[in-house]
Amino acid sequence: MLCPDLKQTMYCHLLCGLRQRDEVVAVAASFASSLVGAITFLESYWKEICNNIRSGHVSEWITDLGCRSSVSAIIGAPNPELADLIEQECSHKSWEGIVTRLWPKAKCIECVLTGQMAQYIPILDFYCNKLPLVSTVYGSSESIFGFNVDPLCKPQDVSYTFVPNTSYFEFLPVDHEGDMTSIVDLVNVKLGCYYEPVVTTCFGLNRYLIGDILEVTGFYNNTPQFRFVRRKNMVLSVETETTTEDDILKALARATFVLESSNLMLLDFTSSADISTFPGHYVFYWELKGKEVNDVLVLDEKTLMGCCYVLEESFGSTYRLKRRTGLIGALEIRVVEQGTFNSLTDYFISRGSSRAQYKTPLCINSSEASAVLENKVLARFHSEKSPPLDL
Repeated sequence: MLCPDLKQTMYCHLLCGLRQRDEVVAVAASFASSLVGAITFLESYWKEICNNIRSGHVSEWITDLGCRSSVSAIIGAPNPELADLIEQECSHKSWEGIVTRLWPKAKCIECVLTGQMAQYIPILDFYCNKLPLVSTVYGSSESIFGFNVDPLCKPQDVSYTFVPNTSYFEFLPVDHEGDMTSIVDLVNVKLGCYYEPVVTTCFGLNRYLIGDILEVTGFYNNTPQFRFVRRKNMVLSVETETTTEDDILKALARATFVLESSNLMLLDFTSSADISTFPGHYVFYWELKGKEVNDVLVLDEKTLMGCCYVLEESFGSTYRLKRRTGLIGALEIRVVEQGTFNSLTDYFISRGSSRAQYKTPLCINSSEASAVLENKVLARFHSEKSPPLDL
């Protein structure tokens, strides 16, 4: 846990988890993206992990002494039978259900699945054989906010029951327009209304704006329950229209459904508003992989153009009107090389982001970050027609 080298940490974590596979009852990570990243890491290193279990020795490139000594104690004596079993499961042409095959006693997948993490639900379902996806806690580095008291509900139905004694919570209506007099206490929020939480902690933060937008969905006894809607100010816009994080995620869910027909999976994505030419247009960067382990990435033009159209069709009426009248150009999907979003992660971390808290931004407006993506573009696809005005 204290090793500063993420690669060594990840390798040792997976090695221990596989050596102790019969003791694992849940597979968990802070964020859904981290869990997907761990599985793709395992795709690259399972053979070496099997060799470590078979021989009872940790690979020489694990040089962190703390990692090496503690992991060596867990590996113990050579275990060729276990190595053969893991090798058999990982050698399948498809990794569908790999989590349940490697950890047969696992009862659930636990990670944050709300907000922008919802994009990873389809790929986790694929890897985890539809084990329950449990999103238990809503919080941040500043404070724990609430818990999901119905953990087995569908990820899209998750609401968090706020815990009133972890911090002092206040709420600004989303239309407050800077008027702090409209702030309300936890007990005074109203069902169906949207708020931005404000937190005061015992550690010294005073009326700290979290930047999330929440909707009041109900009450547990007298305690309000909130659904995470989106990050504040996380929008795409090229011509006065507003496309929010929630709009993007709903559109993405429809587009990935179209993508499934091509035997491809979406590993990660981000978007930007390209206004370098007129008319400006939305750009979505997609990192794709095949459902079978050693698949060569074959991009079906018709399918990806269809995904462009479905994305546009899912956006609001203002977007569709401006698209039809030519004030907004055709949406574009740019497919990038595998590993591109790892490079994007490294870029943001090199500029001060916390690796433990990092999430791929849904919208990018940094020219330097865009350059990281642009250098890895494999192919470009556009919508062939404008979306209808009425749905």
